[in-house]
Amino acid sequence: MNFWSAVGAGRGRSWAADPTAVASESSDAGDITPMGDYHAPVMPDECIAALQPAEGKVIADLTLGGGGHTERLLEAGATVYGFDQDLEAIQFASERLARFGSRFIPVHSNFCGIERELTLRGVEHLDGVLIDLGVSSRQLDAPERGFSFMREGPLDMRMDANDPTMQTAADLVNTWEAEELARIFFQYGEEKFSRKIAREIVSYRSLHPFQTTLELADLIERVVPKRGPKHPATRVFQALRIAVNHEMSVLEQTLDALPRMLGDGGRLAIITFHSLEDRMVKLDFRKRSQEMLDHESWPEPRPNPDYAYRLVKRKPLLPTDEEIRVNPRSRSAKVRVAERLPRK
Repeated sequence: MNFWSAVGAGRGRSWAADPTAVASESSDAGDITPMGDYHAPVMPDECIAALQPAEGKVIADLTLGGGGHTERLLEAGATVYGFDQDLEAIQFASERLARFGSRFIPVHSNFCGIERELTLRGVEHLDGVLIDLGVSSRQLDAPERGFSFMREGPLDMRMDANDPTMQTAADLVNTWEAEELARIFFQYGEEKFSRKIAREIVSYRSLHPFQTTLELADLIERVVPKRGPKHPATRVFQALRIAVNHEMSVLEQTLDALPRMLGDGGRLAIITFHSLEDRMVKLDFRKRSQEMLDHESWPEPRPNPDYAYRLVKRKPLLPTDEEIRVNPRSRSAKVRVAERLPRK
């Protein structure tokens, strides 16, 4: 549930945050509490129109965050299961949405656990699913979470900071071989200096194991030449976050489960922010919306065993100029919408 660049600036430097890098699934600006700042949910009107929430409908918001999207779904009368692996987000949203009573059910889980968690709660099919793949502003702005190099903090990056079994970003940069580090920097961050950065990390850590975000950001800044307003560490931080949280495999598992969880006519809306995640969603939707498959070596077309969706829109929905003005972090957002076809 983007998805994906960690942004920030060096200590007192003029580096600009990458405006395409971060999504914010979060509450309205007026709903700031001591737990942190959750900003406006991205493209809420488009998501509500796509999911068509109403009284009696059951919807899963698989990326709860501050509860901004879920609040809109609840206000329309739906019952909502709000998933998040970040316990702080669960606690924040539960307080914010307490007025909706039993119609809001928080679920402390990675969204790839949708089948297991909803089956345990007696839910067989859903009328709608929303996934906002962005990282929340609260996670980015909290130094202790280690997602950003804007402020010094531990090199962590775990979405579920309470899971001691997960490796942190520090674990990766201090133990992985240079070849493996270079692979994830290139694959998940599209970093063309991936090998050079990986070699320097391995050399540096032999004397000084990495502990903080700024230690790593400073090393990368020394290694990578300046390329415009973005900090040189942006792509590496993105790649590490994806690797730490297994984001691509989690998204793949979830996309595979959704046709089974959506009831006939149920709607699926997925907000993406980065080309990696958007490409995966686009290809999945395409694969599941073709009734017949054809190949030049076949005598005739064959039924598609994965056929499950009707594309509500062929092209993704994009933010309006007004939304971008009010919420700049929506600039790179795309919303793809599909509808579950009736089962035969």
